[in-house]
Amino acid sequence: MDFLTKSRVAALLLVVAVSPASFAQGGGPEKPATNGGVPDARHIVSKSIAATERSLRTRTRYAYVERDQDRRLDSQGKVKSENIAVTRMILVSGARFEQLVERNGQLPTGEEQKKLGQDFEKLKHETPEERTVRLAKVEENVSFLRDALDAFDFSVFGEEVLDGRPAYVLLVKPRPGYRARGKYGKMFSKVEGKLWIDKQDFGWIKVEGQVTQAISIGLFVARVQRGSSIILKQKNVGDGVWMPERVEMRASARIFFLKNLAVERILTYSDYRPETDGSYAVSR
Repeated sequence: MDFLTKSRVAALLLVVAVSPASFAQGGGPEKPATNGGVPDARHIVSKSIAATERSLRTRTRYAYVERDQDRRLDSQGKVKSENIAVTRMILVSGARFEQLVERNGQLPTGEEQKKLGQDFEKLKHETPEERTVRLAKVEENVSFLRDALDAFDFSVFGEEVLDGRPAYVLLVKPRPGYRARGKYGKMFSKVEGKLWIDKQDFGWIKVEGQVTQAISIGLFVARVQRGSSIILKQKNVGDGVWMPERVEMRASARIFFLKNLAVERILTYSDYRPETDGSYAVSR
């Protein structure tokens, strides 16, 4: 599962990586600043969404390494189990391919290597229909971002220097009366957060989001509980392109109305570089 699937809502503040494929992963009131020299909040957000769309599309042409640390917690918040996977993302026939490097400090098993080889060959011989479906998923993420502009109210809280870059700080809250569009739209009314936007090129430096009402995922499958949260940090890799650097998710969920699940998940990303097809071979 690539970054876009794992953190669709992270790319937008927030649904604690609770897409159907990953639903389990997952002070006093503040007043916005009223500095007349600060641009209108919606103007800032509009420019940031355009910049984020560009980064989303560009991201598909980059190779990188992902470290996925997934912890399951008991009722006392202590770690019951932990799984750490390191994956290298490469390009195959213009598509991004996940090459497992190690799991819990061990090389992939023979069965995992076999499965990787099969998936690699399948992607190399992708049909036009399969390619259409794959590209549609990228556009779905872009559409998801555009919906956010209508779904939320944004207010400028102030300005900060974050990681050496001046940034606008915006508060983000659900817009009353918003009518949901798409399969994720209903989630918008149940999350809020804070957004740090780079003043130079309007990339998202940091996002903090929190679930304010329980969110149902799937048909009676799970409910992500209030208080689940996410922090996304990104970095500029050049030419105004912003890539995820770290995602921290803390979520509690109730599965099939029977089982309570608490999860901490930390995704870290490194070694970004523009990629050409087949720079790495998959062992088979």
